[in-house]
Amino acid sequence: MTAQSPQRPLDGIRVIELGQLLAGPFTGTILAYFGAEVIKVEPPGGDPIRGWREVRDGTSLWYRSLGRNKKSVTLDLKHERGRALARELLRGADVVVENFRPGLMESWGMGPEDLKQENPGLVYARISGYGQDGPYASKPGYASVTEGFAGFRYINGEPGKAPVRTNISMGDTLAAIHAALGITMALIQRGRAGGEGQVVDVALYESIFNLMEAIVPEYDGAGVIRQPSGTTVTGIVPTNTYPCRDGKYVVIGGNGDSIFKRLMTAAGRSDMAQNPEMADNAGRVRHEAEIDAALAHWCAGLSSQQVIDILEEVRVPVGPINSVADMMADEHFIARGMFEQVEIDGAPLKIPAILPKLAGTPGRTEWPGGAIGSHNEEVLGAMLGLSEEAQAELREAGVIA
Repeated sequence: MTAQSPQRPLDGIRVIELGQLLAGPFTGTILAYFGAEVIKVEPPGGDPIRGWREVRDGTSLWYRSLGRNKKSVTLDLKHERGRALARELLRGADVVVENFRPGLMESWGMGPEDLKQENPGLVYARISGYGQDGPYASKPGYASVTEGFAGFRYINGEPGKAPVRTNISMGDTLAAIHAALGITMALIQRGRAGGEGQVVDVALYESIFNLMEAIVPEYDGAGVIRQPSGTTVTGIVPTNTYPCRDGKYVVIGGNGDSIFKRLMTAAGRSDMAQNPEMADNAGRVRHEAEIDAALAHWCAGLSSQQVIDILEEVRVPVGPINSVADMMADEHFIARGMFEQVEIDGAPLKIPAILPKLAGTPGRTEWPGGAIGSHNEEVLGAMLGLSEEAQAELREAGVIA
């Protein structure tokens, strides 16, 4: 181990990733970034995400990021010989991550109870739309559907209009973060409990539900159903997005009592800054329309950068609405190491860093997502002991690619 390659917190942990698309694979990405040996088991045709969106030389740019640090192995789990090899991998694993429909792993003889006798220390992470039990467990649950079911879409958008989705698979990513957190907690507990693993049950809708702040107690205690509020946040004033003279937008968060005074003074409205009816948040909520109108009028007469410069000078939280081009050119993103460069056949490609930042044992990207089955020989040959002849036979049978 060199100074350039410090220890990572999950070094020595072996993970078998059986999921496809996003929630399961992003869980594996997080674990691999922080040191786990992640063996990604793909069908012979590869994870479908390899062909999604922008594709270069037969592989999506997205997969170059999502598949980083993983060892790709092809196994057809619909074939008994493929399942037998997968079970052999699972016998020597610390963690398995799967995001198939509930019950499928059991039908393949690879459910938690099937594996417990041979590998009692296995941490078994399961990701699905609605969880492993309950009346909706068998329903198909993509992120888009579960975002609506969990209440997020209800509050997202403009009042009186169709709910809006974010242009990302937010539910999948949140589920992956929850799964990675659950896995690390289960590994800690395994160290305390004599080496016994446990099931980590992650539902997409529950991962989104975990974002919902005070919505439940406000409804139960006051009968209030939170509604969509456009660019504002219900009950907190002022926090909004304002158009500027140059056609760009700024976000201003002036909802602290002292911050509000500095904001309105800088905007030329000392009368509002000193108005006792606006001295606290409750009063500002009553005057929300008046405050927002004043700030919108002020911003409309200035460029976005002028607004940012003026408010940053008086320490009011303010910022732009960045595109990816803006982020990749921004000195703070660069200084914080938010982009990592890899090479694909000699050509450079930037991919995002994986968070959080750990000062003593940071994560890192060692290689980008590679070709389908690029680690077959290492895993099936060196690890499981299959001869070249045996692998050739499996290829002929369509079990591996």
